[in-house]
Amino acid sequence: MKLPRLSRPATLFALSAIAAATNALAAPKAKPTVAEAEKFISATEARFANEYENIVRAQWIGANFITDDTEAIAAYFGEKALNSQGEAALAARRYNGLKLKDDAARKLKLLQLTLMLSDPKERADYAGKQAILSGAYGKAKYCPSGAQDSCLALGELEKILATSRDPAKLLDAWTGWHQQARGYKQTYVDYVTLSNKGAREMGFADTGALWRSQYDMKPEQFAAEMERMWQQVKPLYESLHTYTRLKLRQTYGAAVVPASGPVPAHLFGNMWSQDWQHIYPLLKPVTGASSFDLSPVLVERNTSAKEMTQYAERFYTSLGMPKLPATFWTRSLLTKPADREVVCHASAWSLDRLDDVRIKMCIRPTAEDFKVIHHELGHTYYQLAYKQQPILFQNGANDGFHEAIGDTVALSMTPSYYRQLGFMDKAPEPNADIGELLQVALSKVAFLPFAYSVDKWRWDVYAGKVKPEDYDKTWWQLREQYMGVSRPAPMTAGGFDAGAKYHVAADVPYARYFLAHLLQFQLHRSLCAEAGYKGPLHQCSIYGSQKAGAKLQALLEMGASKPWQEALKAATGEDRIDGSALLEYFAPLKTWLDEQNRQLASVEVKK
Repeated sequence: MKLPRLSRPATLFALSAIAAATNALAAPKAKPTVAEAEKFISATEARFANEYENIVRAQWIGANFITDDTEAIAAYFGEKALNSQGEAALAARRYNGLKLKDDAARKLKLLQLTLMLSDPKERADYAGKQAILSGAYGKAKYCPSGAQDSCLALGELEKILATSRDPAKLLDAWTGWHQQARGYKQTYVDYVTLSNKGAREMGFADTGALWRSQYDMKPEQFAAEMERMWQQVKPLYESLHTYTRLKLRQTYGAAVVPASGPVPAHLFGNMWSQDWQHIYPLLKPVTGASSFDLSPVLVERNTSAKEMTQYAERFYTSLGMPKLPATFWTRSLLTKPADREVVCHASAWSLDRLDDVRIKMCIRPTAEDFKVIHHELGHTYYQLAYKQQPILFQNGANDGFHEAIGDTVALSMTPSYYRQLGFMDKAPEPNADIGELLQVALSKVAFLPFAYSVDKWRWDVYAGKVKPEDYDKTWWQLREQYMGVSRPAPMTAGGFDAGAKYHVAADVPYARYFLAHLLQFQLHRSLCAEAGYKGPLHQCSIYGSQKAGAKLQALLEMGASKPWQEALKAATGEDRIDGSALLEYFAPLKTWLDEQNRQLASVEVKK
């Protein structure tokens, strides 16, 4: 079962329109009328609204209390959602070709962007496999010695990768986690088969084509746009990767880090090599590096999970947005419970489509989690902003927008922002910009090829171009091609390294994150201009600017009511997601990286 905000149209996964769909399908085959279409849409939305809360509550319980019973409950409601979503989609097809008002035509289109399994047994099987995969990921642990009392959960393994500089320990943690996915590989293989069948019943070539159809353009156009955007930012990534390789080679030696070719994946400080922030101490400039580290400040102040969330809330209220509802604080899960298994992966939820908004996140007092909670509240404020829209429009302009909003806010978490919060007692050194930009790039730029390659892999899996026995082979071919990262140990038969990533196990499309990592810089540039900021883009913070907040709020309130190109143009004046704002933001760093690479390469040659 997909989380409420994680698919487009995600809301539809939590809805029921069986009666409306059944009636429509049973209707006479007479030529449909506009009035009938409008009546169908109205009835469908009403029934969706009636069923929404029960289904999302089942999802919430399944993610927060992982047991066999909650998996069964989630599967039951997942089957109901799939049934109602698919039958409503099939019924909606009857009205294609009618000349409807723009809103009605868009609603019919959104209804049909889903899969449908007509066989009730297959629907039950599909929903059950969704629940099993999500639960298996959440419960997975690595037991180094084979003893249950020594088992390590993902968070503990991630901490090893983030803090250790012992290649052997890093490799053990990395391989220990990745081998866990082998246990649910066959479930995933079977799930792919069912998913494709459901997509084809709705007229799509496969599930990947269905996903690519959700961006107000044809699937092949979207794939081409992804490649265009990647080619724009690729030179910046290559400069960062070259610099990182040279510095890692200095740290670990030639026996661990090769002079050319891909770099072993376990050395980047992150389980999936998608975020390199934790190895910043190995990469930081000799001069021009900020000495400020937020994590120790948060620990020293004994900052609680609730207090970290309150800091994030105050950012949004500084823009003129309302305080969070009182129920947010009593119903959210902000810390990892000691007495049960939960899915700690951060997510934002709307339980009633109105004010019952919640966060599920195991918050730690770290700089990383401080940014993540700002990000998650971006989802929450989006949900609150579009709650007045019809239920079919209660979503982001596209799923990349939903991910971009909180990250746009996080770009304003500059030294000036930290000084306003009292975290920094003095301004950074004038030449500290490069260090600050490098830290941001290790998160934002390093992530881009990973985000692109995840769905490149899945598109081929769903299209049947990659067979189960070649899952790992193709996964690592793509990671080497786009990321310059290699598997640090030989592949073994039956491996499923892609499944060691939450979004693969939970079947969450990933292109949204690639889009969001470009879109956030476009939005940031526009909001900074709205705030009247003059200066380098990377130094801008919109904290406290209600003028910028009003422009952002207007975008959020649109929800999915218009094609995303129109929403983007209203917010930025541009109708195409583009990498130019990102390149502008990191321009000083690109110049510095290229110079460092020339110097470091010269030293390497002399050796």
